[in-house]
Amino acid sequence: MKSAITISLVAEARGGPFVYWDDLAAGFAAATRHGFDAVEIFAPAANAVPIGRARELMEQHSQKVAAVGTGAGWLKHKLRLTDPDPAVRAKAREFIYGIINLGGYLGAPAIIGSMQGRWEGAVSRAQALDWLAEELGALGERAAAHGQVLLYEPLNRYETDLFNRNADAAEFVTARGLKHVKLLCDLYHMNIEEQNLAESLRAAGPLVGHVHFADSNRRAVGLGHTDIAPIAAALRDIGYAGYLSAEILPLPDAETAAAQTMASFRLVTAGLQACGPGGLAGSSSP
Repeated sequence: MKSAITISLVAEARGGPFVYWDDLAAGFAAATRHGFDAVEIFAPAANAVPIGRARELMEQHSQKVAAVGTGAGWLKHKLRLTDPDPAVRAKAREFIYGIINLGGYLGAPAIIGSMQGRWEGAVSRAQALDWLAEELGALGERAAAHGQVLLYEPLNRYETDLFNRNADAAEFVTARGLKHVKLLCDLYHMNIEEQNLAESLRAAGPLVGHVHFADSNRRAVGLGHTDIAPIAAALRDIGYAGYLSAEILPLPDAETAAAQTMASFRLVTAGLQACGPGGLAGSSSP
C-alpha cells in the first residue's frame, strides 16, 4: 500500500478535512518532508491547476498524484449529478469531465463524493439512482479513455441518502454494469455507517479502489478510537495495493496531523509485512 496526503485549493472548503491548503507547491514540499508517496488534490475547477506546473512538482518531489476531487462542484458551484434540473446535471457532468481530464493528465483518478447529490422533493430514489447510474457510466468511460477508473464514494447519512454503506454501493455498481467505476472507502464515513469496518471492506473486495485513511473523529489515524489493525488485515486479505490517503482535519495543526498519519501508515505497513495470514501483529496505535 502507498501513502497520500490531501491538498485543498478550494476556499469554500475552508475548515474541512484537508491537511494542506491553498499552495500546491508548499503542499508537495510538505508531503515530501513527511515521506508521503503522493498528494490528493482538491481544486475549484480543472483549469485552476496548471498541468505543466503540477507535473514539474511531481518530478521535483518524486511524487505521484493519488486522486483529484470534484467536491468544489457542489461546494462552490452547487452542481449535483442527481439534480432535478437537467441543465444542472449537464453542467455537473461537464465540470467532472474537466476534473477527470486533469486527473488523467496527471495519472490519477477522479472522485465523485458530494456531487452525487441526493433524492428529495419530487425526485424519487429510483429516479435519482437511474440518473446516478447514467452519469457514472458516462464519466467512467471518460476516465477509461485516460487509463483510469472513476472513484465513487459512499458518504454518511448526513451528506447523502443515496448510498451510505460499501456493500450497497458495490451491489449498485455491479448491478448497473459500471465497468470503470470503483469505490472510495472512507474510514470516517464507514465509522458512522458500517457495523464492522473490516468486514465491509472484505465485502466490497476488488471494487475497493481508494481508501481515505481517517480516524473516528476525522483526525489522523491514532488520534481517535478506530481499531486500525483489523482494517489493515482486511485490506491485505482483499489484495488492496492502492493509497491510504489522509482526508482529515488538520488538527491540532497540519504538521502534527501529517506526522501522525505517516507514523500510523508505517505501523500498518510494517505490521502487515511482519504478520502471517492470521492478522496484523502489534498495537494499532503509534
